[in-house]
Amino acid sequence: MLRIEFEEPTESVCNCCQNAIVRLTRFVYKDDDAFAVYYAQYTHGHSEKRLIGIISLGEWGSDEVGAEARLAFPFQIWMNGDNFQVGLVDARDSPWSHVTFLGRILDRTEALAHEWINDVFHITDHMVEDDKEIVEYFS
Repeated sequence: MLRIEFEEPTESVCNCCQNAIVRLTRFVYKDDDAFAVYYAQYTHGHSEKRLIGIISLGEWGSDEVGAEARLAFPFQIWMNGDNFQVGLVDARDSPWSHVTFLGRILDRTEALAHEWINDVFHITDHMVEDDKEIVEYFS
């Protein structure tokens, strides 16, 4: 069973439209063990509602474990009618491409073939159902 720990959102101003960019940091636990971290961001007022995110999976919860024990999966979420769509993106297209503690950031093709891809989609399912900030954004 997954449980998400929600940090307070932070905001900044979008350079293109001066609207609020909302950034989220979330910690995911599986059976009460540290399982993943995700970052997500979206901008209010853009013509297309699109969330950009990254999920880092692997070993968390211990100072002895380094980034080499984790992999990161960059993605986007948007609506198609009443359905959520999740698309993986290449590392260079992620706003977190410079963040090293998340682990090696996979490109789309490698991420889709990775054995952890089902965990990524499981977490994105919870994001659009359980993360009230994300639910409100897409409402």
